[in-house]
Amino acid sequence: MRRNSVIIQLIRQLRPKQWSKNFLVFAALLFSFQLTNIQAVLLSLFGFVAFSLTASSIYILNDFKDIEADRNHPKKRFRPMASGLLNPTLALASGVVLLVLALGASFIVNKLFLLVLLIYFTTNVLYSLYLKHVVIIDIMLIAFGFVLRAIGGAIIINVPFTPWFLLCALLLSLFLAIGKRRHELTIQLEGKSHRKVLDEYSLPFLDQLTGIVTAATIVCYAVFTFTAGSTVHLMWTIPFVIYGMFRYLYLIHIRNEGGAPEKLLFSDRHIFVTVILYVLSVTLILYFL
Repeated sequence: MRRNSVIIQLIRQLRPKQWSKNFLVFAALLFSFQLTNIQAVLLSLFGFVAFSLTASSIYILNDFKDIEADRNHPKKRFRPMASGLLNPTLALASGVVLLVLALGASFIVNKLFLLVLLIYFTTNVLYSLYLKHVVIIDIMLIAFGFVLRAIGGAIIINVPFTPWFLLCALLLSLFLAIGKRRHELTIQLEGKSHRKVLDEYSLPFLDQLTGIVTAATIVCYAVFTFTAGSTVHLMWTIPFVIYGMFRYLYLIHIRNEGGAPEKLLFSDRHIFVTVILYVLSVTLILYFL
């Protein structure tokens, strides 16, 4: 295999599209009035890269473990290792290098951030090996991963985080995780795939969970805007949150999408524009009002 082809497959194996999940690291930077602080911006960028490299090492480990199963899957069989286009040993070695780089650099920059990264790595490995098969725990661990990103983003720039901020991150993450499971269950009921844990779920149960978490997220975010300690004008961003969640529910229930929330961020124009407008609105309100 040509060298450039190996590099391309290795990049695919890192799943750079999944790195969009790590944008949550910048939330603390945005809400702490640190956007004009160059050092804080650089530290947040470091946190984003560290989480991304750690996540990629987990993807490699997970795909290495599931090579045989992926080869029998209609879509996953095209993954670099499962398709035979990428040497599994090379991929695993690359994952180890990425993890060592992320953890080693974090040890130098911020030891508390390193602890968060270690917890993130450990819980994801446990999830991949066993806990993804445990009903309810699976979606809670997915959400916990997002909360760790939010915590890591605050720790790396040394700013406090409020309970309401973390609760919003947790509930929104649960909202996305439940939506992902619902989409996967819909596909499984059509006989197009099979995930063991989905046998423990039903559409009515997931829909009930969605209703609870949707309402809780909106209320929690509304309270957060009034208690953030900066300005009550953050309340004007509530409609963006409501519309974004409702749009996601529409994509799940009407258009049978939502299996990959990170892809919808870029593939669905409505959600993409809503996120851009939300970030611009928060920036304008916090820094100019």
